[in-house]
Amino acid sequence: MSTSKEYRDFILEQLDLLDNITCRSMMGEYLLYYNSILFGGIYDSRLLVKIVDSNKKYNMKEQIPYKSAKPMYLIEDIDKKELLKEIIIETCKDLPIKK
Repeated sequence: MSTSKEYRDFILEQLDLLDNITCRSMMGEYLLYYNSILFGGIYDSRLLVKIVDSNKKYNMKEQIPYKSAKPMYLIEDIDKKELLKEIIIETCKDLPIKK
């Protein structure tokens, strides 16, 4: 099941407190970047972020984005823009910049 463009647009609106968010379509789903850092994506209408040491403190649930993928964290509180911003900034601290 792929994510709709309407849901993608909704998530991007929720992330509007962050400058430099970019979104890239990938096989019906969407990869999300912050300052050129791939931090997560929208998979089956779920906002997921990579699991790193700096975001474990948020006690998010692990989810599999697609078959044979590594687990990621599910962000359930997508209506809390300040929390979303904090989680993404913390996540990106431990991730490499896209080349």
